[in-house]
Amino acid sequence: MCAPSATLIGVERILFDVVVGMTSTSPFMRAVRALQKVPVLLDMLRRVWRYTRPRYTAGSVAVMFNARGDVLLVEHAFHAYHAWGLPGGYLDAREDPDQALVRELREELSLEAAVMQIVLVERSFGAHLDFAYLCDARGQIGSLSPELLDYRWVALSELPALRPFHRRAIENAAKLVSTSV
Repeated sequence: MCAPSATLIGVERILFDVVVGMTSTSPFMRAVRALQKVPVLLDMLRRVWRYTRPRYTAGSVAVMFNARGDVLLVEHAFHAYHAWGLPGGYLDAREDPDQALVRELREELSLEAAVMQIVLVERSFGAHLDFAYLCDARGQIGSLSPELLDYRWVALSELPALRPFHRRAIENAAKLVSTSV
């Protein structure tokens, strides 16, 4: 039996795993061989299979420190329970988390930033993935989008009530830059 190709994904990979050890004359193997001869049909089956898989929303937030070791927090207009938190937002379709974060910082704070390192990934409130990155501001904060009411740099000892994910992200990032929490 040949080794799996690096290009096998999704249904193709599952089919490969299922058929390992089967004889080439089994009904399943004959069906697989027939499907391989019609790639468009195999692709359609893969697309249908994808719709049966779990769906997630995802968001990215930035942990940024200034020269004094204060962390950047923003007041979100649409966050009911913890208005203050880290800047960031939701990913668009097929967008990478780090690129979404750069986009969100530009849109919401008119701020250019470099994404340095991921500090935390968690699943939260059902089917949502949160990504937190340590970032470096490249310039000053400009005008705020309507999604934000205010921003401020806050000493780690004076953090307001935050979503637990945001607090853990700040703690992890602070350890990386040797800032005490």
